[in-house]
This record gives sequence, C-alpha cells and structure tokens, in this order.
Amino acid sequence: MKVFLDTSVLVAAVLEEHEAHERSLAVLDRVQSKRDEGYLSGHGLAEVYSVLTRLPPPSRHTPEQALVSIEENFINNFHVAGLTGGEYGALIRDAALRGISGGTIYDAVLLRTAELARVDRIYTWNLKHFQAVAQPATAALLRTP
Repeated sequence: MKVFLDTSVLVAAVLEEHEAHERSLAVLDRVQSKRDEGYLSGHGLAEVYSVLTRLPPPSRHTPEQALVSIEENFINNFHVAGLTGGEYGALIRDAALRGISGGTIYDAVLLRTAELARVDRIYTWNLKHFQAVAQPATAALLRTP
C-alpha cells in the first residue's frame, strides 16, 4: 500500500515522549520494513526539522540530531515528493478561490503532494484540519494512525 505521512505523524514517530508515539511508530515501521511504500513531502521534512529544533528542552534536538533523525527515519525510507512551480501556482489559485487562508495553505500543500503521488492512504493527527481543505476523493483517504 502507498501511504503518505504528514508532519504530525513524522514528529510523533520520532519523539518517544509524544502521546501518539506508539501508533505513529507503528506506521513508520511498516514503511521501514517495506510492508508499505512510504511517501512524504519535501515541505513536510522542513516542518519536521523546524519542530524538532524548536521544541522545549529536554525534547529539543540540536540541528545535527534533527538531521540524523530525519535522514535515518525518513529520507532513507520514503519517497520525498514535492510540487513544481506551476503546481504551487495552481494550488494557491485554488486556495484563494476556495477561501483558504493563513497556515491552512500548508495543509493544502501536503494534501496536494499526496494526491500527485497517488497514495492509497494519508496519515495525519490533524484530521479535522485536513478534512476542512481536502477534496472529497482525497478526504476518503485520510486516517489517523
């Protein structure tokens, strides 16, 4: 199965103290063991780096720790997908016409990336946020781990 993991799942999978760690880690393990084919967004990788390096101590990662975690857990195991300039333009046009504003655009970026990768399932802990901006066909793919 082709699965897409959003930032909330990626972060929870690497932080043992996170309340959603076990369930997120189970999804990550399925990709790492090749039972599922994993996809994530290049934008999502940047979000993971941002979150890991700005957490309050003692959970905060140094930039080097964040890099190691991202490389070992994600870059080495997932297809990293992204949007082209034209796809970003079309996404922003669509978002504006649909009244999407603020940081919700980042959820739309992740969803569009997953759509273009033609995944079978999209995992997120931000289900309500994603459902609010997802097209009906994409909303049917959304799950929590």
